[in-house]
Amino acid sequence: MPFDVAATVVANLALSHDYNVLALDAPQIAEAAIPGQFVMVKAATGHDPLLRRPFSVFEILRDASGRATGLSLLVKRIGVSTGLLYDAKPGDTIMCLGPLGQPFTLVDAPADGWMVAGGVGLAPVWTLAEALVARGVTTTLFYGARRNDELFYLDFFRTLGVELVLTTEDGSGGEQGRVIAPLERALAARPADQPVSLYACGPEGMLAATARTAAAFGRPCEVSVERIMGCGMGGCYSCVVPMKSEGGGFHHVRSCIAGPVLDAAQIVWD
Repeated sequence: MPFDVAATVVANLALSHDYNVLALDAPQIAEAAIPGQFVMVKAATGHDPLLRRPFSVFEILRDASGRATGLSLLVKRIGVSTGLLYDAKPGDTIMCLGPLGQPFTLVDAPADGWMVAGGVGLAPVWTLAEALVARGVTTTLFYGARRNDELFYLDFFRTLGVELVLTTEDGSGGEQGRVIAPLERALAARPADQPVSLYACGPEGMLAATARTAAAFGRPCEVSVERIMGCGMGGCYSCVVPMKSEGGGFHHVRSCIAGPVLDAAQIVWD
C-alpha cells in the first residue's frame, strides 16, 4: 500500500529557468520505492490546483549509513502546480502519495542496459541506473535535449560509471539531432548474440520511435509513459493507454496501475 505523507521540503535546487530538483523528507515512500515508480504530489492546501500531479521518483536520498531519508523530484515549470513546486522553499509542506505504479524490469549481466531519455524523461532514469549498476550491468544513457544547458546531472551519471551518448537539437552539446539516431547506429553495430535491454522515458514521439527501433533489431524495450493522471490509483480513468489484444484489436489499460512502465512492443502507438 502507498503512503500518504505531508513531506517537508528539504532543499530546492534550480537547474535552469524552467527546471528544478525538489528534495522531500519522505522516508517511508523512499524506502519502498522501486525504479520506475512515481508519486502524486500537491503543493497547495487550497483548491488551486485541485488535484495532485504525478512525478517519477528521481533520487532516493540517503544518510551516511545508507538509510533512505527522502526522495527528490525533477520538475519542469509549466503550469500552476509545477510553478508552486518550482518556487517551494525549505520547510514548506508538499502532500506526497506513493510509491505508485509498476517499476522497470531489471536485467542481469551479461545483458547490457541501455536507457533512452528526452527532456524531463530523465526523471526515472537516475534510480534505474543506480539499480542496474549495482547488479553489475553495463549501462549506457542515450540522452537528448533541446540544447546543452538542458542536459542535467551528467557528472552524476559519469561518477556512477554510466556511458553517456548525448544529443541536442541545436548542436550545442553532443551530436546534433534526435537521440534515436545514435541509438539506431549502436543497435546496428551490436552483434545479435550480445543481449541488451532498452528502457525509455520522454515525449511520446520519442517513445514510439524507440519502440519501433527496438522492434526492428529484435531487442526488448520497456517505456515509462507520460499521462495526465487525476488520482494515480485507477479511479478516474484519465490515464488510459491502448494495448494490443490477443487475436487482434486493442484494449485500454490504466497507466497508473498497469504502468507507468509498459512493454513497448504491446502499446498501440498509431
